[in-house]
Amino acid sequence: MKSALAQAHSNIALIKYWGKRQESLKLPQNGSISLTLDALWTRTRVSFDENLETDQLWLNGERASALQTLKVHKFLNLIRQTYGLSLAAQIQTENNFPTGAGLASSASGFAALALAATSAAGLHLSQEELSRLARQGSGSACRSIYGGFVEWQRGESELGQDSFAVPLDEKPDWPLLMAVLVLNDSPKALSSGDGMAQTVATSPLYPAWLASIESDLAQMRAAIQAKDFTALGSLMEHNALKMHATALAARPSVIYWQPVTLALIARVEKIRASGLECYLTIDAGPNLKVLMQEKDWPQFQAQLRDLPEIKQVIPARPGPAAFLCEPF
Repeated sequence: MKSALAQAHSNIALIKYWGKRQESLKLPQNGSISLTLDALWTRTRVSFDENLETDQLWLNGERASALQTLKVHKFLNLIRQTYGLSLAAQIQTENNFPTGAGLASSASGFAALALAATSAAGLHLSQEELSRLARQGSGSACRSIYGGFVEWQRGESELGQDSFAVPLDEKPDWPLLMAVLVLNDSPKALSSGDGMAQTVATSPLYPAWLASIESDLAQMRAAIQAKDFTALGSLMEHNALKMHATALAARPSVIYWQPVTLALIARVEKIRASGLECYLTIDAGPNLKVLMQEKDWPQFQAQLRDLPEIKQVIPARPGPAAFLCEPF
C-alpha cells in the first residue's frame, strides 16, 4: 500500500470564474484572481491498495455518496491513465468547514486530492503540473495549489495546456482579514457548475460580463501590487455583484441568495458608510465573505452581534500553498 496525506486551503475569488468554454477539461470562459485562506482547509489521505477492487471514499468520517465517489473515481482515473497506474485507492478526506455551501470546498478538496494522489503514486509534479491537474477535478482547485493571491489564466488551447494558475503574491505582507459569514451550511440545491452552464446558455447579460473581465483583471493586479485596499475591495465587490446579475438574468433565473443574504449586504454597506472600510463578495451560494484590514476586525465583529441568522463567523487571513503533511 502506498499512501500520502496532503492539505490544501480554500480560495475565494476576487475576480470570479463564471462559466466554462469546455466542460470535460474544466476550461474557463474567463481568467480569475483569488485569495487563498488560512482558516478553511481540506486534508486528504490517498492510499493505493492492491487488495481493493474499486475506489472507496470517506468524507468527514462517513462513507461518501455514490455521486461524490464517482467524481473522485473519475479524477483518479485521469491520474491512472496519464501516468500508467492501475491500483484502486482508499480516500479519506475531511473539511474543517461546510461542504458544498458556496465556500469553495471543491477547490481545496481537489487540490488536496491531486497532491495526495500523485505523491502516493510516487510522482513529483511541479506546482504548474498540479494546478493543471487539479483544474480537471474542479476549475477553481487550480488556484488552491498556491497560497496568497493567485491568478488562473484562461488559456487559449483547446487541450487546456495553458490554462493553469500562477502566483501573484504567495505571502502578502498585508494585514488583511476576510470574515466568512456562514448563513446556511447545507449543500446548495443548484451546483456552481449547473448554475454556470445555465447562465452561459441563457443570460443576455453574459456577453457583457465577458467583455468586462480583462479590465477587471488588470485593475485587480494593479491593486494587489500597489497594496491599494480601497481599489481591491471595491472592485472585488463590484465583480461579485456583476456575476450574480448575470445569473439572475438567466432563464430560469439562477438565484443563490436568501433573504438574509440581502440583509447582510445592506448591513455591510451601512458599516462601510459609518467609516469602517469593508467590502463583500459572494460565490455560488448564500454566504458572504467580507474583506477588511486586520485592525478593523474587532469593531466589525461587534457590528454582527445582533444578527442571530449568522450561524458562524470564521476570520481568515491569507493562507498557504497546498502541502504534504503528517498523518491524521
